[in-house]
Amino acid sequence: MAASTAGEQLEERWRDILSAHARTMCEIDRALHPHGLGASDFEVLDMLVAAAPAEGEQCRVQNLVGRVHLSQSALSRLIARLEKDGLVTRSVCAEDRRGVWVALTSRGRELHAEVLPLQRAALTRALGGQPPRPEPGPSPH
Repeated sequence: MAASTAGEQLEERWRDILSAHARTMCEIDRALHPHGLGASDFEVLDMLVAAAPAEGEQCRVQNLVGRVHLSQSALSRLIARLEKDGLVTRSVCAEDRRGVWVALTSRGRELHAEVLPLQRAALTRALGGQPPRPEPGPSPH
């Protein structure tokens, strides 16, 4: 009987995780939709900012595959859409013709910076906790 109870508890925890994920993704989608992005789009832009912080730096698509909740083919389609929208560029890896590099465009970096506070606020709404502190800006004096 204890195994059944432990199994039921495990299943309940799993369903709670799925529910929190679905609520959070929907909240982020709603917040970013007016800017032409969805939660998955933002996640890839955010990972590219972290992986290639300087303008012109590239990230290998294969390095993103294990970090996003998308299959490799879904990630490829998403990156193609981001490229069509002018947010990223893709190029073939010279050392390994099977590899693909992706880089944020300046427009992609600007859009990421613009919607980052919206995504963080959506995370706060969905997951609770304290709202993020505003970044200190230049002194008005």
